[in-house]
Amino acid sequence: MARVVADMSMSLDGFVADPQDGVGKLFGWYGNGDVEIPTADPQYTFKVSPASAEHLRPALTGGVGALLAGRRIFDLTGGWGGRHPLGVPVFVVSHSVPDGWPRPDSDTTFYTDAFAALEAAKKEAGERIVAVSTPTLTRQYLDAGLLDEIVVSLVPVLLGSGIPFFGGLAKTPVGLGDPKVVAGQGVTHLTYPVIRERS
Repeated sequence: MARVVADMSMSLDGFVADPQDGVGKLFGWYGNGDVEIPTADPQYTFKVSPASAEHLRPALTGGVGALLAGRRIFDLTGGWGGRHPLGVPVFVVSHSVPDGWPRPDSDTTFYTDAFAALEAAKKEAGERIVAVSTPTLTRQYLDAGLLDEIVVSLVPVLLGSGIPFFGGLAKTPVGLGDPKVVAGQGVTHLTYPVIRERS
């Protein structure tokens, strides 16, 4: 069965973007090393530290089977030009379908319901990971008890304000297991299992 994993870069004070949706201060680690990690999109090749390369490689070599995204990140990236760097089908949660979509050259589909999108993504992923790449969906799936793991690539910067990763959770506290820790260059990758409450 697919594992549902939220994975984002985050500042030390808990933000995944600045107030203008900027991520430059958080994504510097994707280009601060000597190990080249190609992606499914030839225009994106990461150059990271050896430790970050080991952290990234499984996701970029078949470990992820589907990606869940929100309309905001979809619009900001221009729909990744029709193909996400992970090279997997993308399931976008949106109240409306943008002009020109869906496209025959893209594995991107649109859902108005976050939970229907998750079910479709899990079916697509099979035994692989369903990656969640937006804080809004992360919070919804955490509140519903549907998230298996949280991966935080913690960047040593304080943004002061912006878009929080975990703000506004309706059901707290959320218990997490001990993290797997990978110390990269300019980033620390933390992988936490989510402890499910037993009924």
